[in-house]
Amino acid sequence: MGSKSQTLPPAPSCLKMFHQIWAALLYLYGILLNSIYQCPEHSQLTTEGLDGKEFPEPHLGRWYFIAGAAPTKEELATFDPVDNIVFNMAVGSAPMQLQLRATIRTKNGLCAPRKWIYHLSEGSTDLRTEGRPDMKTKLFSSACPGGIMLKETGQGYQRFLLYNRSPHPPEKCVEEFQSLTSCLDFKAFLLTPRNQETCELSSN
Repeated sequence: MGSKSQTLPPAPSCLKMFHQIWAALLYLYGILLNSIYQCPEHSQLTTEGLDGKEFPEPHLGRWYFIAGAAPTKEELATFDPVDNIVFNMAVGSAPMQLQLRATIRTKNGLCAPRKWIYHLSEGSTDLRTEGRPDMKTKLFSSACPGGIMLKETGQGYQRFLLYNRSPHPPEKCVEEFQSLTSCLDFKAFLLTPRNQETCELSSN
């Protein structure tokens, strides 16, 4: 009687070795991707001291709100009615204090003035908002000329906010901000329209 030839299955040891090699390759590929596409770092600005030695004078003055990013759309909802916001940051009336004034131009054309007092802590880069013990603000530098980023953290929200000396910075600045914040898992994004004239800043 003739016998039929049969194909023998691969030895278990060969399959095991193949899986180990494949797993090692995937692991190395993951490390390579992480090294290439890791989130870019952003250097934190020094905010302690108001004598001009540690808190740089260039970060005082007028700023325009450009864009925001947060983990969810709800954390940016407060800016939905906004067309533009102009801010002025100045040294406060007391040591270790900053005064921030703003005027909001809403999409329906109204002007709404706002005012905050920030308190600085010795040896810390955190800004504490007067009357808002739950709120913490950090200042970050921006790669965009004339730009600055704030990270606000409060009860139930956190968000990055982009400001610039110009009300209309180059589009590349906004793209870089969105790329950075998205990489940090702040996927929701809001860009202010800035179609209307800014409101006058109150001097009070």
